[in-house]
Amino acid sequence: MAALAWSLATSIDPYFKQTATREILTPIGAEVARWAAWGVYWWFQGLIFTGIWVIGHECGHGAFSDHKIVNDVLGFITHTFLWTPYFSWKISHHRHHSNHASMERDEVYVPKTREDLNIPDEAEGHTIDYDEYLGDTPIYTLYMLVRQQLLAFPAYLLFNVSGQKNYPKWTNHFDPNSILFTKAQKSAVILSNIGIAFMVWAVSYSCSTFGTANVIKYYGIPWLEVTHWFIMITYLHHTSPELPHYRGKEWNFQRGAAATVDRNFLGWQGRFFLHDVAHYHVIHHFFPKMPFYHGPEATEHLKAFIGDHYAYSDRPVFKALWESYNKCQFVENEGDVLFYRDKKGQAVRRPADQYRNIGTKIE
Repeated sequence: MAALAWSLATSIDPYFKQTATREILTPIGAEVARWAAWGVYWWFQGLIFTGIWVIGHECGHGAFSDHKIVNDVLGFITHTFLWTPYFSWKISHHRHHSNHASMERDEVYVPKTREDLNIPDEAEGHTIDYDEYLGDTPIYTLYMLVRQQLLAFPAYLLFNVSGQKNYPKWTNHFDPNSILFTKAQKSAVILSNIGIAFMVWAVSYSCSTFGTANVIKYYGIPWLEVTHWFIMITYLHHTSPELPHYRGKEWNFQRGAAATVDRNFLGWQGRFFLHDVAHYHVIHHFFPKMPFYHGPEATEHLKAFIGDHYAYSDRPVFKALWESYNKCQFVENEGDVLFYRDKKGQAVRRPADQYRNIGTKIE
């Protein structure tokens, strides 16, 4: 499918630059139509590339094939093509699934605490000016959100951004001696690095052969969309003011798996191009080795079993992204059951009384 889209895209510039087309549409109209056609290509090729990345993700879980060698070869190829160190990310991702929603052990989307943001504790008779700590203009918030969408995944791989804060400085997915990996996993990390080194050579060679502008148009922009869609999907799965995080003995695997939310992500496009991964993510956390095509049926059984503990949102995903980015700012320094607070220091949910800190403010 990606090859078909690529092939069709090779006709965009010749068609809209030819004299007959420019006479019919006028030169300005032809240029507008040409870039609109590139926009359509980028949208769908970005989704197709993301679907390819999802197949690699399935391979990493051992869910694509019954044969480990098939999973690892296909996963290595698909993820390397999209600048993901397959084995290195697979290792940390497995740990994420084993510890999701644990403040001490989860690998990614670990909430910042009040202390991390240097916000003082609430005390009776003391008013905190949260705008002083969290107040931003909408345009700056939008800029930071766009930066997250385009750079968060590379930043996580390179610098452990949004990862476990207990890890040493400079923790990353490319150092075989990183705390992320055991000695037995070093060779897998090195193999992942070789794959990324090959991509550096392949893209450099392509730029010198076909031109940098063409590489960016055909490959670079769709790849940026992969980082956007991947971060948007995973961020919205794991980040919501309604979802809890846990500390210490209050965490267990079942609670962590249920602390995710299914979303109606791009309607039919999300279901077709992204293989249902955004629509049925909760079940994936309970049974990560289950193939994605069993997601719809298995989710119905899960909903019947866990009832109100199943989380689903049909809020439009771009609206949900904006809301979650603004409402999920930090969690408390203390307490074993935690919910995100927003830019006013308020939470939309609170733990049961036995888990609640004094002074918790609810919207």
